[in-house]
Amino acid sequence: MLFDDTYKTVQGRSEGLYKEKGSRFIAVAFPVCSEDEVKERLAELRKEYHDARHHCYAYILGPSKDAYRINDDGEPSGTAGRPIHGQLMSKDLTNTLVVVIRYFGGIKLGVSGLINAYKTAAKDALDNASIIEKTVNDKFRIHFEFSDMNSVMQILKDSYVQILEQTFEMDYVITFTVRHREAERIVTALKKITTVKIEPIY
Repeated sequence: MLFDDTYKTVQGRSEGLYKEKGSRFIAVAFPVCSEDEVKERLAELRKEYHDARHHCYAYILGPSKDAYRINDDGEPSGTAGRPIHGQLMSKDLTNTLVVVIRYFGGIKLGVSGLINAYKTAAKDALDNASIIEKTVNDKFRIHFEFSDMNSVMQILKDSYVQILEQTFEMDYVITFTVRHREAERIVTALKKITTVKIEPIY
């Protein structure tokens, strides 16, 4: 399949808002790459909105979308995190975190009212976001001798390759990424060069 190495995420922070019976639901969407980054963003928002009653969230990580988490943060089970997650799924996003911060207005909304509030706030934040498509890239490190420099650089000039780091000491070392669907072609070409040793980086 041609496009199995792309995914969609948000470009930067975006916000949404929903109000119901005095309660305010402020939604914030972020691009994230790891669970550590999720924790940092949550800590920032808890500080920014320290007087809010709830900080409910959902996130999805990874190109295959298999890492995700849903959190109701004290709201009735299934009324907050799940509808937020549903909005991420409906936009086909990954590497994205949406947090909905609730300021309680004194009137209970009931289960269906809460589900609607969290869903609508999350949707507003994602509708306001710039959604971008990224490629899944594989990372490699190669070692080689000076005599093969020209041959190696010829291959790495490929438009799908991005060189991240180069060091030239005892031998030559280059770290690079290449679009997933092109990786096998690039690696096969490099392996034909006698002094090249190649290692994938995970």
